[in-house]
Amino acid sequence: MAKKVSMQDIADALNISKNSVSQALSGKPGVSDATRKRIEQKAQELGYRVRKNTLSIDPVSRGTGNIGLIASDYAFSLKSFFGEIYLSIEKEVTAHGMNLLIQSVNTESRDNLVLPSFIAEGKVDGVLILSHISNEYTNAVIATGIPTVMIDHHHPLIHADAILTNNRFGAYTAVKHLLELGHRDIAYVGNAKLSPSYQERLEGYDLALAEHGIERKDEFVFSAMEEDERDVNGLVQGLDVQPTAWFCVNDGFGFFVRSALQQHGISVPDAASVVSFDNGMLSRLTTPKITTMNIDLDLYGRKAVEQLTWRMQYRDEPIIELLLPAELIVRESTAKARSNS
Repeated sequence: MAKKVSMQDIADALNISKNSVSQALSGKPGVSDATRKRIEQKAQELGYRVRKNTLSIDPVSRGTGNIGLIASDYAFSLKSFFGEIYLSIEKEVTAHGMNLLIQSVNTESRDNLVLPSFIAEGKVDGVLILSHISNEYTNAVIATGIPTVMIDHHHPLIHADAILTNNRFGAYTAVKHLLELGHRDIAYVGNAKLSPSYQERLEGYDLALAEHGIERKDEFVFSAMEEDERDVNGLVQGLDVQPTAWFCVNDGFGFFVRSALQQHGISVPDAASVVSFDNGMLSRLTTPKITTMNIDLDLYGRKAVEQLTWRMQYRDEPIIELLLPAELIVRESTAKARSNS
């Protein structure tokens, strides 16, 4: 007896996801017409039994088969971080048999709430918003009624699904690593007002200190710093008392702190340890290489597309925020605290 053909068999034959096959054969939106035809043809070739009523659904009800990706000019310029997420999104959208439409949002468009034409004209079935643009702009996108998923940003005033890093636990893990090395004077450096991610990393920093019975020293908390080499250099130079360790909210700050410390004769990691966040190129190019929290950027893209295709089918379900883990990568920039610290 011949083996019964499954949706997975069709997916494997076309090198696409099973979810795309299911959407195509059930007449649901989320795949392009071209991909739908390929799937239907392959299903017939393999002998898959397709219900007759699923192949006669009006193409308009199926959707456009397009997904929109938007971000600020600044976010798109950060190729080492958001660029990797974009590549993952592109690959995943293609695997779902859909097309990806991309538009950067400049300051003028943001301030005047000018939406990309593919959103304003309803030419996409869903929208992915990469990082922060503005609450007003994001809510203007959501107001169109097109299913929307945020990537690496959320806010109480934005009612949309979000794919996020578990920033609190990631920062907690980083600071705990320093505490286990015997450090007690640990600095926080970043701009907590710039992003919810950085505020959450400050909360993780505080949590780690509190759980180890260490009172926060406000003179070591630099939570309004600009990510600027001269500013960070001036900060390190102006300190009367140096911390023995630094927790930096991203690799940019980690790079600048490490450079400033060494410029002022403070050896890393012998005299001061440095931990950063993101595992970007800057953490790997320095000497010594910086201990950091790794974020799986490929997973970001895959989960974002998965959540968006789900949201396109279940529009009335409650908002979901998915937290992705960050993993500590120990390198040469951290060492045991000196005995007199």
